[in-house]
Formats: sequence, structure tokens, C-alpha cells
Amino acid sequence: MMPELPEGTNVLGIGTDLIEVDRIRSSIESHAERFIEKVFTSIEREYCEGMADPAPHFAARFAAKEAISKAFRTGIGAEFGWQDAGIENGSAGEPLVRLSEKGTALLTERGGSEILISLSHLSTMAMAVVVIVS
Repeated sequence: MMPELPEGTNVLGIGTDLIEVDRIRSSIESHAERFIEKVFTSIEREYCEGMADPAPHFAARFAAKEAISKAFRTGIGAEFGWQDAGIENGSAGEPLVRLSEKGTALLTERGGSEILISLSHLSTMAMAVVVIVS
């Protein structure tokens, strides 16, 4: 259930996530394609695998999916899964959220019109901040 918002408010949800890059690196090394295909869209995989060190980029996108699920207040599960959002790059290289049909339906159900996102990563940590707006 979404909280009642004051008149004129357009922020419907906020989510953030911080993850250790080595946790994602370990999952990639241990579970390889099974992990990558379960969690990441083909566009995300192509982008990350094109980097000299893919792990920080995969970690930032993992954090993004977690942050989106927190902003929706669903967590990752039946209502919102790993493949229901993907991170793509806009014309200026900025991260953009692309929702699946299921993700789009959830956004609409919540009264949202857009998901704003910011990603950041270092060699050891990655993070994402998400805001759902009406």
C-alpha cells in the first residue's frame, strides 16, 4: 500500500542500494551465465561485458534493480522481478530505466509516470538511487 501523500507531491517512492563489487564478481565467477542471464537484460549484459572490468558495471545495475524494487515497496519477487527493469544509456550517457510490460503496469498502478535514477561505482562499491515520480 502506498502512503498518503500531501497535495501537490509528485514523489511516489524512493529507493537506494549499495553493494560490494566483489559480491557480484563472486556471483559471476561462481554461477557465470546462469546468474547473468537471470538478473540482467541483454542490453545490460552487452554494455557491461564491453567494459575492461565488467563487475563494477554489473554491480551498479544490480543495485539499480534493488533500489527500484525498494521504491516500488515490493522487493524482488513475484510483483517485481530482476528482468522487469533494465538500465540503458541515454544520448548523453545518462542511465535510464527501461521497464518490462509487468514493470510498466506496476508503475501505472502506483500512479507513477517516470523513474529517475542515478548510479555510481568505485572499484569496490556500487550504488543506485531511484525516485519514482507521478
